[in-house]
Amino acid sequence: MRSWQLQEAKNKFSEVVSEAITDGPQIITRRGIEVAVLLSYDQFKALRSEQLSLVDFFQTVPIASEDLDLQRDISEIRPPIEL
Repeated sequence: MRSWQLQEAKNKFSEVVSEAITDGPQIITRRGIEVAVLLSYDQFKALRSEQLSLVDFFQTVPIASEDLDLQRDISEIRPPIEL
C-alpha cells in the first residue's frame, strides 16, 4: 500500500486511482495522519460481499445459543423527579 499526502493525491488523482486498481488500496494522509483509503471498485465489492446481515450476525455470535429472557418489562414508568 502506498501512502499519499492529501494535496498530492488531489493533484495526481488519476495516478492514485490507477495505482488503486493495479496495486491495491492507497492510503491518504492529512498532516501525517491516515484519514482515508482509496480502493478499486472490485475490492470494494469483495468487501461488501463478505459482510453479514445483522440477522446473520446475531445468529452466529456465541450468545445466540444462550437462554436469554427477552421479555419486555411492563412495570409502570417512574414518576418524574422534581428538582
